[in-house]
Amino acid sequence: MIGAFYQPQVVIADTATLQTLPPREFSAGLAEVIKYALLGDIDFLARLEQTMSSIMQQEQTALADTIRHCCQMKAHIVEQDEKEQGIRALLNLGHTFGHAIETQMGYGNWLHGEAVAAGMVLAARLSERKGYLKTADTERIIRLLQAARLPVAPPEFAVDTWLAHMQHDKKNQAGQIHLVILKQLGLAAVEAGFSREDMAALLQSI
Repeated sequence: MIGAFYQPQVVIADTATLQTLPPREFSAGLAEVIKYALLGDIDFLARLEQTMSSIMQQEQTALADTIRHCCQMKAHIVEQDEKEQGIRALLNLGHTFGHAIETQMGYGNWLHGEAVAAGMVLAARLSERKGYLKTADTERIIRLLQAARLPVAPPEFAVDTWLAHMQHDKKNQAGQIHLVILKQLGLAAVEAGFSREDMAALLQSI
């Protein structure tokens, strides 16, 4: 039936197809993998730190374990929030900043995963400024993204341009920018009320 929601009976992932990807595309996909660890599983974060070298070499056991865990995490979140009214919004960690980068830079100049990676660093820096994360936490995120050969700094453009792009984000309500931030590594939340001054201070600190 059109418009009805059904959970899949099975998810099949053929890891051999990853060998057909250019290295840059493979790395871009890992941004979403790292995102899952940051938003909901500190143990998975530690595991990625230990196995990223094997993942980058496309060692099959490491790949299969990582993909399986990400699928399980996403299924758990989506089952609880099929219509993206609550917890599912956490899957957008790094995406509000990332979409602004993609829009400003033009399609294909920054891959989606690359933009999300830089966006997650911005989200971490913002979380740090709000007193949630320690500098060491942010540096830990940066090291893991670098191990996956992902960018950790956004391109430079005006604060008002950032805000103009971010105003179109689907999480926004009542004209306020809503961002997914990190209360701690492995625990994300959506917060609102960020001013132009907040964004200016953040972007000037990078």
